[in-house]
Amino acid sequence: MSKTFGSRTRLRFLLVVVVVIFAVIFARLIYLHVWKQEKLIGIIERNRQKFDVIHSCRGNVVDKRGNLLATTRSVIELGVDPQMIREEDRDKWQDLARLTKLNIKDIERVFTEKFRKVRDGDGFEEVKQIRWHRLVADMEEGIYEKVVKLNIKGVYGNRKYERIYPQRSLAAHVIGFVNKEGSAVTGVEHSMDFYLNGQDGWRETERDGHRRELAQFRTREVDSENGLNVELTIDIMVQHAIEQEIARFVKEYTPKAATIIVSEPITGYILGLANYPSFDPNEFWKYDVGVHKNRAVTDVYEPGSPFKAVTASSVLNESLMNLTEQYDCSMDRISYQGRIVRLPKDHRPFHILSGRDVIKKSSNRGVAQMAMKLDNEKYYEYIKLFGFGEKTGFGYGEVTGKVHRVKDWDGLTISRLPMGHAIDCTPMQMHCAMSVIATGGVLMQPQIVKRIFNETGETIVDFAPRAKRRVISEETAELMAEVLSEVVGPEGTSKQAFICGYNVAGKSGTSQKIIRGRYSNQHHISSFSGFFPADNPRLQITVIIDEAKIGRCAYGGVVAAPVSCNIGESLIQCLNIQPSDVTTNLVACKH
Repeated sequence: MSKTFGSRTRLRFLLVVVVVIFAVIFARLIYLHVWKQEKLIGIIERNRQKFDVIHSCRGNVVDKRGNLLATTRSVIELGVDPQMIREEDRDKWQDLARLTKLNIKDIERVFTEKFRKVRDGDGFEEVKQIRWHRLVADMEEGIYEKVVKLNIKGVYGNRKYERIYPQRSLAAHVIGFVNKEGSAVTGVEHSMDFYLNGQDGWRETERDGHRRELAQFRTREVDSENGLNVELTIDIMVQHAIEQEIARFVKEYTPKAATIIVSEPITGYILGLANYPSFDPNEFWKYDVGVHKNRAVTDVYEPGSPFKAVTASSVLNESLMNLTEQYDCSMDRISYQGRIVRLPKDHRPFHILSGRDVIKKSSNRGVAQMAMKLDNEKYYEYIKLFGFGEKTGFGYGEVTGKVHRVKDWDGLTISRLPMGHAIDCTPMQMHCAMSVIATGGVLMQPQIVKRIFNETGETIVDFAPRAKRRVISEETAELMAEVLSEVVGPEGTSKQAFICGYNVAGKSGTSQKIIRGRYSNQHHISSFSGFFPADNPRLQITVIIDEAKIGRCAYGGVVAAPVSCNIGESLIQCLNIQPSDVTTNLVACKH
């Protein structure tokens, strides 16, 4: 074979190789620039573009004196880009572990793990770079500054906001909380979320191959708007007094649950509200979900004797009785609308009582006879006017309770309803019903929010007192306030609610709980609802205690009434409540 032939063969082979190489390159270019063009351009754009969310700061919640109840602090989410880690920074890893309180082995694993396998939409597995791994979710600013000083390339933080509650469990059920995902869950945080939340902003720009921002290529930037602030009607001094009293009687009586509401009756503003058991909203996840609910508006119970004030007010307002009228409370049955109705038992035997004494001594039989003077539909109408069977308008989580329509009454309803049985209400509904007497016959909407204001203190929204409707006449309300002050007097069933020097009006109650379909003799709800001074009400207090352990029947006059007294006495000075100018009251102080 000649040398010329061999040279031509090699030349042809080389030419074929070159042609094949160029063909492969050309085919690859066509594949990338035609078939995969859209996908690749998308990847490039995503790598070049930088989109940052500028988080807004949630507004504060303060009490009526300006004390901070809920606020937001800035924290750092610390992470690392493993692709940027340098071997020369390895000596600093131990210091980073100390500052972050992480194990050095975890640090080494995260820093050296630069790739991960993922599956795309077609099920194919591909290897991708890891560009971010979180090290610490919430780092304080001071510690982050020390991390920055370590100058470990690739380790950096993103600023975010965290909700905190400086007063911890104080007024927890009123304030509510924001969960880890940033969602307002309960309380004022939820009901006022529209005002508190604010509006996030954003920034669009480009970055270079080292993932650094190219500020000159910013295409759009929208500033965030911080949320507005909420001022509550809650007074932190009142709230402290309530919760201290709860702590005292929980230790003494170990109840299953309890609720206390304190308000300014003339405005409907809630000055304090607390439930037991309670929780710390800073660590809400440590408590059972049932503890988070505000029992004052979510739980229902049979109100018992405080409801007698509703019954008596309704009959008096219709001028169907006077307080000197006599009632035979020794009878166990009575003829009513052509049939015999069995009357309920009294807590002790009574004989002939005046209308005034029926209320003062809390006779079940006497108040049942009062109610029978009213037409059933008219009685039902009054109950609804007092706010039972409808939401009070307090806010998040509230239920309506249950008032049976007249057509659903059974043969005993007319004798049991007047004493607060056969009806379900929330503590807030009973509190508002009693306030009708304190306000001169007007039902006020309970309010927990006073105003919405901005960073400069300017009021944006003002929540003025709101009267819902007139329920009874002013004369009837004054007469009932007088009778209820006798209930708290020396001969009344609620005398332990008495405050020396002040004319206190109110009514205690002891309602049996229904256990397995029957009224229980061992399970009781003790309650008291009242206000003072009776002639010029400044403060209204409602106490509900579920299953107090007292060794005998947990009468409301023995368990709940003293709690109201203790709270009232502790608040007289700080709220500057002037004494009543009533001689009989001062005489009673000596007893």
